[in-house]
Amino acid sequence: MNGEPSSPCIRQCCLNEQDICVGCGRNISEITQWAKLETSEKHKVVELAQTRRDKIRFIL
Repeated sequence: MNGEPSSPCIRQCCLNEQDICVGCGRNISEITQWAKLETSEKHKVVELAQTRRDKIRFIL
């Protein structure tokens, strides 16, 4: 995990019932706090978002 990760935003913002964006997989808090997060926290968010996206796409 080197360097600053890019935002996982793909500009397809739509929150589901759990306030998870079906486009990027982040929750509303992660979206609004992204710019304030430390690099290590951003890496964790990117990993969590990928896991959520995988689950969302599996369900759809």
